[in-house]
Amino acid sequence: MAAYMIVFADIHDRDRFIAEYGAPAGALVKEYGGEYVVRAPGVTTLEGALFEGASAVISRWPDRAAIEAFWNSDAYRKLKAARAPLADCHVMVVEAP
Repeated sequence: MAAYMIVFADIHDRDRFIAEYGAPAGALVKEYGGEYVVRAPGVTTLEGALFEGASAVISRWPDRAAIEAFWNSDAYRKLKAARAPLADCHVMVVEAP
């Protein structure tokens, strides 16, 4: 069953974020079987304001296990550490019905 990773990020330094995190994370997502559906700045909320102005990333994966393998990999742990000072992120996973 397909699964989606949904990320909302408040990015503090976009240039460094893309260079130090975004580019290598994109390659790793592909390596683990994920594909991006959306990667865009400037979320506009219609109700509530939790993610107003944030960047949004939605990726599609074969299943939840593929997301967990990516998320728990040593390579991604290093990227998360590099990302920490560059953005505040909210990460969610949902499986397609």
